[in-house]
Amino acid sequence: MSILLLLAVATLLFIAHAASIVLIIGPLLILQPVRKRPAWYARFTSLLEPRDAGLPQETFVITTPDGVGLHCWFVPRRSGALGTILYLHGVGDCKIGGIPLAKFLYMSGYNVFLYDQRQHGESGGTFCTYGYYEKNDVSTVIDYLLTRKDVAIGPIGVFGTSMGAAIAIQAAAIEPRIRVVVAEASFTNLREIIVDYQRRIIKLPWHFLRNVALARTQQLAQFKGRDVSPISDVQRLTIPILFIHGTNDTFIRHEYSLKLFAAAHEPKRLLLIDGADHNDVWDTGGKRYQDTLMEFLSMHLNDHHTNV
Repeated sequence: MSILLLLAVATLLFIAHAASIVLIIGPLLILQPVRKRPAWYARFTSLLEPRDAGLPQETFVITTPDGVGLHCWFVPRRSGALGTILYLHGVGDCKIGGIPLAKFLYMSGYNVFLYDQRQHGESGGTFCTYGYYEKNDVSTVIDYLLTRKDVAIGPIGVFGTSMGAAIAIQAAAIEPRIRVVVAEASFTNLREIIVDYQRRIIKLPWHFLRNVALARTQQLAQFKGRDVSPISDVQRLTIPILFIHGTNDTFIRHEYSLKLFAAAHEPKRLLLIDGADHNDVWDTGGKRYQDTLMEFLSMHLNDHHTNV
């Protein structure tokens, strides 16, 4: 076989491989990230439910208007609650990841509500859309909370990490009942983060592949990727927002939080955790992280003591 023929065959194989990634594998990796469930967490922690951390726990399912069942935990304080914090996990993760934070917030005086995003954990849903549909799920959860006459819900804040941070910003742009946002390691818009994922996971850097994969992704999940843009939504917010990011984040670059912070209106605050990667910001930040979070919530959420 001649060298030219070998090159031609190799080129065709590469094109076929790239096409399969762009049209099949890529969109599925974006829309259906691998779900972390209790068995995954059980390998390295005994905290699989709030009750394992000594917290009160209610477990139930909330059904969204489009029929998706969201698996939820509510950690209520029976008296003296300063407010309620919703925890939004990152892509591929589940509500279990928020248990340590929930304990800290509960011990600091807050009700905490955790749930698996659609197409994550134990929740239903076929596709993950990074906020396009998920932002409306936040409103569904708030609707539920405000039916609870047995608990003082108080002012509502949203704490999101990674994808959850991006969803928190998008939700706050359409949901006036959210009083504060804490956004840990958010991305700026879907197009940018897909390029980053493409380079890291699929190893193909070209933007035109991103465009083809995103077009196919939008077609499959029936959503508009350009509308998933925390950098646009944050400019519409006038509520307090705290941005947090690890300076060594290898998944979502900390420069994204710098851009979001620059685009946001006051009151706003930025906390960079030196040396922290994507999944160890809380542990690496330690007391500085905890003190900053409590100071922020105390200043901007605790001063409202009546029910929403």
